[in-house]
Amino acid sequence: MSAPALKDTLFNTDRFRLVARELSLIEKRFDAKRFLALSFRDFENLSLMQRLRRMTESLHATLPDAETNYRKTLATLRALAPALAPSFAMLVFPDYVALHGTTPRDFDMSMDALKFFTPFGSSEFAVREFIRRDQPRALAIMQKWSRDPDEHVRRLSSEGCRPRLPWSFRLDSLVQNPDPVAPILENLRADSSLYVRKSVANHLNDITKDNPDWVLARIKDWPPENAHTAWIVKHALRTLIKKGDRRALAVIGAGEKARVQIDDFKITPRTLKLGERLSFSFTLKSTAKKPQRLVVDYAVHYVKKAGHTTRKVFKLKSLTLAPRETIKITRTQRIENFTTRTHYAGRHEIEIIVNGETFAKNGFDLKTK
Repeated sequence: MSAPALKDTLFNTDRFRLVARELSLIEKRFDAKRFLALSFRDFENLSLMQRLRRMTESLHATLPDAETNYRKTLATLRALAPALAPSFAMLVFPDYVALHGTTPRDFDMSMDALKFFTPFGSSEFAVREFIRRDQPRALAIMQKWSRDPDEHVRRLSSEGCRPRLPWSFRLDSLVQNPDPVAPILENLRADSSLYVRKSVANHLNDITKDNPDWVLARIKDWPPENAHTAWIVKHALRTLIKKGDRRALAVIGAGEKARVQIDDFKITPRTLKLGERLSFSFTLKSTAKKPQRLVVDYAVHYVKKAGHTTRKVFKLKSLTLAPRETIKITRTQRIENFTTRTHYAGRHEIEIIVNGETFAKNGFDLKTK
């Protein structure tokens, strides 16, 4: 039996009934029956994000003061949030703010509400509407958030202004010029929270896709002896490192050309069917007279529908290899379709990459029928 769809776990009918029940306790004039009737129209055909928006729209249609008094409605939603367990479904509150609170008059009140809601369900998508409408005003507030005691708020200050945040629209002005977010990233460059550090690293990694020089110049003066900062830098440069960017490799101590040889590169099986496991192994031998810092990756050339191939680089291992030392490296992965990749039959090549340079190639044949 297949697992239930995510939408039926995060946004099922029980979730809507819980909101209706808890809201009825807070606002006696709330029409719970109408809320559920509006929410459940063609419910099974709604996607996850459509169900989230449906709840937002149903709340606006049934809260007594929604059309005339945004401040009062916001107070009701702020009272409701603590009564519900933190979850993805809690994004409905920031979503409501982004839809109904973006006027200049409501701007500061709405931004404060997003700060309040983010520990219950991240406001990272909603805050982007405010950045898009008034970037200087929004980023000034978010810079203050980057000093907040709550890690959820600090994370929001970085995550919300990522130029290429997944599942959201691009912030084109920040894609073109990341300078306005520099104070936020500087404030968070050694954050004690891993939750925050992941966001900062992802934010910087986003920027490397359009402005790699900006990122490399920014981190040049960051203290490498700080473990939190070093972690952020390593993960921020992952896209550049996968591309074999010598400057990025040098930052993590692997900028020199690798003096190694690859032996006994084996792939098994050489022909496999979709859904089966593929394994490969090789020995990595140092030919240098001194220790080397090495970043070992591998690339798969996936066959596409039209018959050409596209190259995808994966992390394999980072290590320091002693002079003349030899180690064996193995990797096993299942070749199967998933949301972001469909496999097609044909010859797939695998490259072994060390410090950005390809040292070995081998291949396998995939059958999809």
